[in-house]
Amino acid sequence: MSRAFVFPGQGAQAIGMGKALAEAYPAARAVFDEVDEALGERLSALIWDGDIETLTLTQNAQPALMATSLAAMKALHAEGVGLDKVSFVAGHSLGEYSALAAAQSITIADTARLLRARGLAMQAAVPVGEGAMAALLGLDLKTVREVATEAAQGDVCAAANDNDPAQVVVSGHKAAVERAVEIAKTKGAKRAVILPVSAPFHCALMEPAARAMADALDDVDIQKPVVPLVANVLAEPVSDPSRIRSLLVEQVTHAVRWRESVAHMAGDGVTEIWEIGAGKALSGMIRRIERSIATRAVGTPDEVKAAAESLAG
Repeated sequence: MSRAFVFPGQGAQAIGMGKALAEAYPAARAVFDEVDEALGERLSALIWDGDIETLTLTQNAQPALMATSLAAMKALHAEGVGLDKVSFVAGHSLGEYSALAAAQSITIADTARLLRARGLAMQAAVPVGEGAMAALLGLDLKTVREVATEAAQGDVCAAANDNDPAQVVVSGHKAAVERAVEIAKTKGAKRAVILPVSAPFHCALMEPAARAMADALDDVDIQKPVVPLVANVLAEPVSDPSRIRSLLVEQVTHAVRWRESVAHMAGDGVTEIWEIGAGKALSGMIRRIERSIATRAVGTPDEVKAAAESLAG
């Protein structure tokens, strides 16, 4: 059996995530301590006991979700599950950074600082209220691209997340995204809804953030991951550190090709995918992309133990 570990992106955050892992596994607790030290603040207190509005701020949600994913990874390690059981890692948007940290390509401390910088840069790239994102459900990627082109009318509007066969997210100027919602309905979308996000991620409007990430990544050591990363931008595996560095910059303005990434792993023989960290959103997408792939969520002590037992059995 070929297996992949995948890591969630923004939207999976919840108050209390990872707390039970930190209480059950000293190695998981150490991840939160390391992230707190790297950021110079007690992000763990916000994650476990704060308010969801503050946690959802992009600059907080990104390192918080990474910390929770890496805490789950350390708990798995404590139960004897390592990356020798895995053919690929992948992550959805910010989850790509979690995947690289899990694969020992970037240190946890550097990943936390990069994600704080990424969150701040993405938020600052477009003034609040000027951008938007919308989920178009029931339309394929080709149709959504046609919708985005028709809706642009001189503004930016582009497919930003190709999540699964019937869920594509568009991003861009607010007026253009609103036009896309209305056009999508005329083209048979089951639903078309504006998303509650603070900026238009993964489109050309994020170019200032891409430049900021290029500068931030210049100062970070990137090692070859111990297992290949299926990159968002390519939907193909990469291991070369210089290529990974450039792709992390491109990722800010390019679409997340999640559907194709999962399809690539399936085509390469992956039959089981474990979602490491908070929530189960990726598992739902994966089942809609490739029904033959078994999914498993690993975000609580009970789930960690069950996952370890399944490998031992």
